[in-house]
Amino acid sequence: MIQNRMLAGLGACALAIAAGPAAKADAVSDFYKTQRMTMFVGSGAGGGYDTYTRAFVRHYRKHIPGQPKMVVKNMQGAAGLRVTNYMYTKAKRDGTHVASTFNTMMLEPLLGNRKAKFDVFKFNWLGSLGKLLAVCVTWQNSSIKTLEDAKKRTVTVSATGATSNMSKMPRIFNWATGTKFKVIQGYSTAGSRLALERGEVEGICGLGYSTLLASNPDWILQNKLNMLAQIGLYKHPKLPHVPQIMQNIPDEKSKKVVELLLIAQEPGRPYIAPPEVPADRVAALTDAFEKAVKDPAFLADAKKLRLEITFVDAKTIRGLHKRAYANSRETVEAAAKLIGRPAKGSVTTCSQYTKSASWCRKKKKKKKKKGS
Repeated sequence: MIQNRMLAGLGACALAIAAGPAAKADAVSDFYKTQRMTMFVGSGAGGGYDTYTRAFVRHYRKHIPGQPKMVVKNMQGAAGLRVTNYMYTKAKRDGTHVASTFNTMMLEPLLGNRKAKFDVFKFNWLGSLGKLLAVCVTWQNSSIKTLEDAKKRTVTVSATGATSNMSKMPRIFNWATGTKFKVIQGYSTAGSRLALERGEVEGICGLGYSTLLASNPDWILQNKLNMLAQIGLYKHPKLPHVPQIMQNIPDEKSKKVVELLLIAQEPGRPYIAPPEVPADRVAALTDAFEKAVKDPAFLADAKKLRLEITFVDAKTIRGLHKRAYANSRETVEAAAKLIGRPAKGSVTTCSQYTKSASWCRKKKKKKKKKGS
């Protein structure tokens, strides 16, 4: 009798253990069945981030347990800073708010942007749809045909906010290669390209190549642009003859500075969930992200829209953050000053948002050996 009870008890325990993962999966599915998710986009309608996200959302929601409804909401402002701050401070922590943010946001706290009210290490990173190699271009009728030409006179280039690639990259080129780009800020994402087409500016320096392919494919197909340079840690396979910025930097110290600023290009189109979301829901959202990116139906849609897709997983993105924040104080200071920051004070002051920087980490005290 006692033996039978023991066996029955063991059997019940075994069933409970086996049912554990399934029960968790059911709980996540039951939650999302009744929810409407919001996917925030840090750019305006018609931009690269917006185009990618709207194509992706249709497939993403199908891979989330419970297949919740999902709406896209644009929250443009300060080149991604507005939506990123919102996700850190105000977004719902239940797994119903996710966002497409700008790749440059990962460096903002490190480089002394006091308006960046977030710690990149506390976000739940879901993955990225691609790497973001940028290009420096002028319109076809401009006399500036090469990077060497841009060293001879002032060249106006359009940009969105001060933290955008289109504002930062011209400064990097001016410092590293001697060009004379002059940034005209204040355009919307789509407006910056329209300004180029209208002749309000001569070029754009820091525009994603994949954005061009998606939003203005005719510019590439009809050779409407002069390709001055490509901006990334590695060359794009479709641009073998376009010069790369790293090839034009002679000394190692300067290369380290530019490399730090270009690290953000690798997770080019990242997606996040806020901090403190329940772990099982984060796992479900991350798993669904990878499945959706690899879904043949999504890849077919992306091909039709000329969207370049290169999946970057959450673990790789976190590794890139660690790599960036491990740079020396000297390198970070130089990088920050290069992009015009800060207006006052030291970049490398350790705040609640930059405490992960290498010089801000508390050193562990060595324990004294007994008897010494």
